[in-house]
Amino acid sequence: MLIILTLLLINIFISEFIRINYIDEKKIYLFSQANIIVDRIVAYNNSEIDQLLKWYSNEINSRIMVVNEEGLVINDAYDTLKNTKLENREVLEGLKGKIIAREYRLKEYGRTLYVTVPIILNNEVNGVVFISSSLEKVYSNVNKMTKNYFMLAVLCIIISGLVSFVFAHVIANPIEKLTEGIKKMYQGDLSQKVEVIGNDELTNLAQAFNMMSTKLFQVDQQRKEFVGNVSHELRTPLSSMKLLSQSLLYEENASIETHREFLRDIASEVDRLDKIIESLLALVDMDQEKLELNYEITYVNYLLEKLIQSLKPIAEQKRIHIKFICTEKIQINLDRIKIQQALTNIIHNAIKYTPEGGNVEIVLYLENNMVIVQIKDNGIGIPEESLPYIFERFYRVDKARARSTGGTGLGLAISKQIIELHQGEIEVISQEHKGTTFYIRLPKDMSAYS
Repeated sequence: MLIILTLLLINIFISEFIRINYIDEKKIYLFSQANIIVDRIVAYNNSEIDQLLKWYSNEINSRIMVVNEEGLVINDAYDTLKNTKLENREVLEGLKGKIIAREYRLKEYGRTLYVTVPIILNNEVNGVVFISSSLEKVYSNVNKMTKNYFMLAVLCIIISGLVSFVFAHVIANPIEKLTEGIKKMYQGDLSQKVEVIGNDELTNLAQAFNMMSTKLFQVDQQRKEFVGNVSHELRTPLSSMKLLSQSLLYEENASIETHREFLRDIASEVDRLDKIIESLLALVDMDQEKLELNYEITYVNYLLEKLIQSLKPIAEQKRIHIKFICTEKIQINLDRIKIQQALTNIIHNAIKYTPEGGNVEIVLYLENNMVIVQIKDNGIGIPEESLPYIFERFYRVDKARARSTGGTGLGLAISKQIIELHQGEIEVISQEHKGTTFYIRLPKDMSAYS
């Protein structure tokens, strides 16, 4: 409709422009001929003027009359109005010295142009040359051109319609596929993909949809895996407690010592369950950005010394030597409690997975305006294929060994999120049976984030 309306307006504009242009050219031509006639009739006698008017009338295909100052026709190329008084507007205004051209629509002759040029002698108007010329040929030419333009416009509309139909199909087809994919995703099928062909906006939209679909599918898989892991982690201590409590119920002659041992085991499982729930709640708070960091000026050296001191009893049980190396005192703005929690998880893991008599080395230094905490052990290491996944929730390299050591599979995930909340980053390098090194990098200037 927009194309049709535009073409119609263009057609009307062109037609009107051509009509006005043709009529203006006609007026200029008749004015020039009338002026020539005025110049000649001054030197001719009456009979010569009649011949002159008839010749010019035939030449320009118009009726020419000479009217005196009283409005009487003294010469007429058609000889029908001679000695007749003319009182039309053009003659009256011409006798006042005006050059006039007006268009009329006459019942008998159709569209007609009247042109009047005064005859001036000695600065006085002695009459006028009055020309009456038909405009039907002009309008006929204009109508022919208008029809041609109209046919051209119709052809353009047909071509535009066909092209629009093709493009509408080209555009609508991927949109329909996208709509179908979105409907299926709404119904729960998150593995939807849309075929990507070309290099336009719709292709970019399809690519964005595929990326979103892939991400949603991954998130959904992670959600299912997370729910499964949480269910398993919660079920394990609950099953142990149920088994222990049933053993106490059905063992009537159990000694007090046995009761105490079972109750200690139940208390241990309750602690483990509480630890899992506490870790899950911490992760939920981080995911929902509810966690607020309480920044304060902290000596990282002193924080690490206190932390190592608190973990030494665990290390001494396995005869593991903890070494702390720092070359300068480092003071930065951070959330001391949260960073302590993150570092505790990593150092505790280093002690846990290092065999008896091993070493854990903690190094603190500055590098490129970053505070680096390096935690290195000579423990069992992490297999290369497991390195990309160790920061995922509930991921364990060796599930049986992790459960025997009391791990929840959430410690490294929590540590990573705490460090990233401080605008820092964590990196791990490990070789199986040779040891593992963690690098925690924190910005030295945390004032911009606090």
